[in-house]
Parts: sequence; C-alpha cells; structure tokens
Amino acid sequence: MFSGVTSLVNRGHKIKGTVVLMRKNVLDINSLTSAQGLIGQGLGFVGSTIDNLTAFLGRSVSLHLISATKPDGNGKGKVGKSTFLEGIISSLPTLGAGQSAFTIHFEWDDGEMGIPGAFYIKNFMQTEFFLLTLTLEDIPNHANLKIHFVCNSWIYNAKNYKTDRIFFSNKTYLPSDTPAPLVKYREDELKNLRGDGKGERKEYDRIYDYDVYNDLGNPDSNEKYARPVLGGSTLPYPRRGRTGRPTTNKDPKSEKRSDFVYLPRDEAFGHLKSSDFLTYGLKSVAQDVMPVLTDAFDSNILTLEFDDFAEVDKLYTGGITLPTNFLSKFSPLPVLKEILRTDGEQFLKYPPPKVMQVNKSAWMTDEEFSRETLAGVNPNVIKSLEEFPPGSKLDSKVYGDHTSTMKKEHLEPNLEGLTVEQAIEKKKLFILDHHDYLIPYLRRINSSKTKAYATRTIFFLKDDGTLKPLAIELSKPHPQGEEHGPVSDVYLPAHEGVEGYIWVLAKAYVVVNDSCYHQLVSHWLNTHAVVEPFVIATNRHLNVVHPINKLLSPHYRDTMNINSLARKALINADGIIEQTFLWGRYALEMSAVLYKDWVFLDQALPNDLIKRGVAVKDSSSPHGVHLVIEDYPYASDGLEIWDAIKSWVKEYVFFYYNSDDALKQDTELQEWWKELVEVGHGDKKNETWWPKMETRNELIEASTTLIWIASALHAAINFGQYPYGGYILNRPTLSRRFMPEKGSPEYDELAKNHEKEFLKTITGKKETLIDLTVIEILSRHASDESYLGQRDDGEFWTCDTEALDAFKRFGKKLAETEQRLMQKNNDGSLKNRSGPAKMPYTLLYPSSEEGLTFRGIPNSISI
Repeated sequence: MFSGVTSLVNRGHKIKGTVVLMRKNVLDINSLTSAQGLIGQGLGFVGSTIDNLTAFLGRSVSLHLISATKPDGNGKGKVGKSTFLEGIISSLPTLGAGQSAFTIHFEWDDGEMGIPGAFYIKNFMQTEFFLLTLTLEDIPNHANLKIHFVCNSWIYNAKNYKTDRIFFSNKTYLPSDTPAPLVKYREDELKNLRGDGKGERKEYDRIYDYDVYNDLGNPDSNEKYARPVLGGSTLPYPRRGRTGRPTTNKDPKSEKRSDFVYLPRDEAFGHLKSSDFLTYGLKSVAQDVMPVLTDAFDSNILTLEFDDFAEVDKLYTGGITLPTNFLSKFSPLPVLKEILRTDGEQFLKYPPPKVMQVNKSAWMTDEEFSRETLAGVNPNVIKSLEEFPPGSKLDSKVYGDHTSTMKKEHLEPNLEGLTVEQAIEKKKLFILDHHDYLIPYLRRINSSKTKAYATRTIFFLKDDGTLKPLAIELSKPHPQGEEHGPVSDVYLPAHEGVEGYIWVLAKAYVVVNDSCYHQLVSHWLNTHAVVEPFVIATNRHLNVVHPINKLLSPHYRDTMNINSLARKALINADGIIEQTFLWGRYALEMSAVLYKDWVFLDQALPNDLIKRGVAVKDSSSPHGVHLVIEDYPYASDGLEIWDAIKSWVKEYVFFYYNSDDALKQDTELQEWWKELVEVGHGDKKNETWWPKMETRNELIEASTTLIWIASALHAAINFGQYPYGGYILNRPTLSRRFMPEKGSPEYDELAKNHEKEFLKTITGKKETLIDLTVIEILSRHASDESYLGQRDDGEFWTCDTEALDAFKRFGKKLAETEQRLMQKNNDGSLKNRSGPAKMPYTLLYPSSEEGLTFRGIPNSISI
C-alpha cells in the first residue's frame, strides 16, 4: 500500500499522520493570457504519477506539531521536531480528483508535549502545492483520538513566506475559550492576514485589505477609457480587495491595470472544478471571441443586422459560419466547444434557451412579459403602486416636473370595474419603475449610438393571480434642457396591426432597462460587490477556529476570484458589459449612484418584500409575512429557503453563544463587525440602520441575510440569465432607435416588416453573440459545486457534534423544501409558475447537476 520510506523508530512516541495535497493546478487566472496558452499547456493537474510525487519526499516538505496543552517558556504551545513526508499512499478511498496522500510520523512525548492543536509547514521545493488536510491518529495515551486539520491553502516556497504557515485543528473556539498555549498563535495568524497595508501585493501573499474601485479605467491608454473612482468619494461603493498596484500616469487616483491581478493566494481556485474552465471561458470571450467577431463584422463577412426572427432562431440550430482562416489562432476551451467551432462551420451555436423551447412566441405575450417580473431573472424589483399618478424624487429645480403623465382614463377601462383609488386600496396595482435613476444619465446615453427611454410600467393583479400590463410610459429628455422636464408618451396594450407592433416595442424598451438594472444592480452590485467586504473583514478578524468564520466561510468560496476577473474583463472600461448593455461607459457609475439607496437589512427577503409593498407583516402566516401576490414564485419559494437558513443559523449561534453578553465580549466578532461597517462599507458607516452587533438576534439576522445574498439571492438572479436572456428577443440589452412616430418612414416600415424593424431597434447581432456567449457561461454550474446544505470539508469542519447534527437537519430541511417546491410546480392553479413559456420556476430548487440546469443554489457567488 505504501511506497517510499516507512521506517518507524520508538513507536510509543510516534503520532501517525496522513497528509492530503494537490500539485499546482495549471489553471491559474494570472498565469495565462489566452485560451490558446491554456490549451498549449494542457488541462488538468501536473504530476499525478507516483514518479512525480516522489519530489515531495525526503526533506522537501517539513511539518512541526504545536501543543494545545503544554506551553513553552513564553506561554506559546510547545513546538515538536521537524518532520518530513515519508511515503506515498497509492490508494485512499476519500481522495478526490487530482489529490495525493502521504504518510508522516511525528516524534511526540505525550507527557512533555500534551495534545497537538496546531502545526506549521514549510515547503522547500520550487513549486507551490495546495494543502488540503492533515489527519493525526495513534496519539500517545489517547488511542481513540483522531485530530483533523482542514487546511485548504496554497503552500509556497519557504523563501517567499516571512512567517510560518500555521494551521489549527478543527476544534471551534470563541476567543475567550482558546487554549492558552494557542492564543498567541491565533492572534499572530490574524495579524499576518491583515498585513500592513503597504506596497504592491505579490502572488504568494495571503493579505486581505481594502481599496476603492479605481482600476476599472485605463486613462494612460486613451482618455475615453478613463473612469471615475467608485468609493471614498461622491460615488459611494463597497470596497474591493487591495492589490497595491502603482497609479496611472494621467490620473494619480487610478490604479494601473495589468495582466496580473493580485488575490489573497487562498482565494484562487484550489479545487478541481469546472468553474476553472468557466472563468477561463469568460476570459476567452474577452480575449479571443470578441476580436474574431469584430474582425468578421468589420470585414463584412457577417451582416450587422438580423433579417428576421427566423435568423435569430437559427443561432440555436445552425449557428453562424465563418471562414476557417478567421479562427486559425483560436483554440476554444472545453466549456466553449459546444458553441465555438474552429472549423468555422456553426462557429456560434447555442443551446435553445428554456424560454423558447416549448413556445417560441411566448415572449411576445403580455402574460409572459408580466410573469417574468415575478418569476424571471430579475424578480425583486416590482413594487406595489402607492400613489397615482406615480411621482418622482428628482430635484424639480434641476430636472423639472417628472410626475407621470399617465391618466386614470389610461388604466380604468381595464381595472375590471374598479377605480384607480379602489385598485390601489385593494393592492391590485403594481409598478416596474425604471425612471428616476435613468433620467440624469439619459441624455448622455442617447448621445451615443444607443437610444433609450426612462420607463414606468403599471400592472393589474387579476382574480386568477396573474398580472396584466395596463400602460407603459416612455420618457426622454426635453430637447430644450433638463429643467423643462421630460418628453413622455403613454402606450396602451394593443395586439393587432401596427399598433400591436408599437406595443411590442414599448415592452422591449422596458425590458432593456430591466436587463441593465438586473445585470449592474440586482446582480453585480447587490450580490458580488456587497459581499466582498464581508469576505475581507472575516479573514482579517475572525480566525479559522472562530464559530462565525466556520459558519460563513463556505459562502465566500471563489467570490473574490470571480470579482477580480469581472474587474479585468467584464465591468472594466470598454469591457463586455459596457459594449453589450445600454448603460455603456456609465454602467458602474450608475450602480454607484444606486448603492446610495442600499440598506443591508433590507436585503433580508422578508424585509425586501415588505419594503416593496408586495408583502405585509402577518404573525399568523408561516413565514411571518403575507404575500399580496400569493402566486409570486420567487417570493414564495424564497421565503421557504430563507426560513431554512435562519433556523440553521439560529440553532448554531445559540449553541456557541449562551448569552448576549458572551457575544458582546467576543473581541474578534466585535472587531469584525466594526471594520465591516466602518471600512468595508465605509461610505455608509454613518447610517443608523446598521445593527449594533450587541445581541444574538442581531448576529442571527445579519448572518442569515449574508448567507441569503451569497446563496439563494445570487442563484435566483444568476442562473436564469441564459434560460431567459439567451433568447435576445425576450431580454434585449440595448435599444438603438427611438419609437417610430406615426407618419414617419420608420412607422411605415414597421407596418411592412415589423420583425426587421424590431431587430434594428434592439441589441445588434455582434452584441447579441457576445452577450449570449457570456451569459451561457454565467448560467452554468461547476462539476463539483457545493450547494446550500453541503460543505466542501464534509464532517471535518468542526468536531462539535451539536453543530454537525444541526447542519444535517438543515440539509434535510432543504431537501424537504425542494419536494414542496416541486409540488407547487405541479399545481395548475398557480399560473405564474409556468406561464405561456411553459418553463416551471425551478431557480430556487436547492440541488442541481452540473451544467445549464435552471436550478440549484450554490453556497457562494462563484460565477
């Protein structure tokens, strides 16, 4: 079973150990610049053979055990003798893909050294490796004791580390309960992770620190690529991880962009997962696909416009054809091979999105348009209409009067006998409002190739529980200046002739706004960006043995990594988002303006529903709230997931904190929360709504909210992107022409060929191809994704039976919840769950398989 050196001396004072590690994964976000380079280096793990693994033997890797019970003269746990890996375990049932196991035996005198509680490791090889676990057994005088260390950390060459790498066992301790010999080690490890905030970070650093978003632009390249700094200024923003790169020559406030983007080393992928390929797929779109497409369009090999809807549909059956010479230098990643063909035939062929698999025309119906506000990819924006006509919070001295121009006579013919006042009182009217935040930017947006409107859409709740649109208001800036107010027109439902096509266009302008808000605010800002400060603060102040670190860390996996990639290729100046979404160069700036309204506690699902007026408090209801729209798939499913998370968190918190005083005396927790508020979300540090973190209930609510954001909320707004938005007719991201006016040539053309004129108005062909390629990648699950109710570290994340049992109950509750959600989808009376598109709402099913599944709640924001 073993090969290598396996001799044992003085067995009575030897502790047997098993070390599990992985050689460096060649898939490293900073080591490659293109898909071509990736293919050239090969895919997978280097050194999986026995011959290559012998490099770890001899004196290549040393470990020292540290006592948790016996202090040295300075009060720190005694350190055992240097010990080296001895033998390769050629078979171990628990080994995962790419993992290797080694034996090791530590000399250990129980009487003198006590029980191990930590260890440090040194790597004397030139290459790094990923350390997963160390398991100790045969502890002298403790025959039945096994000690587990869950490490999950990159180990660099010892020359690169100024301090020893310390790992603690899976014991869970509040700071005050830490064994005295381990206290200083615990404190030192946090100091190392915090760093000193100086200098440019190196690849091997493990330092977590904050910075503003000052690396999106590239003013040294061209002034048109300059972008404002987000955070710490008039444009507030959550903080990102600090890299310490030098500033640009033309703007001392901006950071130079580079191929290398620092991440704390353990935030880089250290596990064999297909999201390695997914993230490289995103990188490949920016570096390989976009130039190929630009070449093809510039050379007139591809026409700029779709001719008709049939040509759009062909993307899912035949793709597009390119000459082979266009692709001679392009090698697609495996994840992209389904849609990218290097022979030029069917170069871009996409899987049919769910929204058009059964009914290709569903997107045109008012029923599907309405349903997607409740069960689509952006289901958390619609609000109850509280006043009529809808008002505005814009400064009238600057922008004029932006009160809606909708009249009662626009609505009342379709209110089933109710007046507007009665419908509002009965909570029958709802609004999708994309008006106020757009107006200050709309003139600038419309000065480019795009042409858009601010929109207000009012819906009526019918007796069968579905919504129907009553009116859409399109507003654009007044030609004589902002102070004159907008130029607005109201459009009413029509389904025949040219007015029917006008109505379809009006809905498209609404969806364009909704698509941009979804991608930049609901998705990027309200999940990705707001969670990163929590990741940083947790690593800086909550040691890995802290119970709240163990509670939250699964919900941070890969978030800083994917956010770093986003800054590099997605949300950067002239990046994928700016090129394919209406907001263009103002995209991130507008998200910063909307961050001003962000309230942490409002991200809790019950609070969000109440704030939007789509639910009311009701202690007699199962979840403490009563839904105004009872058939609201996102809300009704989400409340079940929310309750499961909260019950788990409550049980966990009450186990580790026996009183509110214990929480207030937890120095690490208090420092964590203080820095999170004052630095991580520092532009909002003076807001009075922040919890004080003085009670267990505050910790439960904050932790539940954070877990909800990172898991279920992100799942609900991310994994439906391709199923809904993969059909560009359903979710266009750009509008390029204004609404044709009656009597104009455009109006006459719309009457003659409504499909061609519609396609000339929405997202163009090039932008569509880029958008679909990206959102297909974003909507996929990785092969070894960790879902809500699961953990990467199995049952070894803690040795506390009570916590382990509570987590098992959480997993069981989620499985039962999934069964109930399936039953809802089989209930024909719940019309919003499937709709004309015949796609049952499954986004909040907790489990999923790999791939494009339209279901599954990963633990974290990992794509």
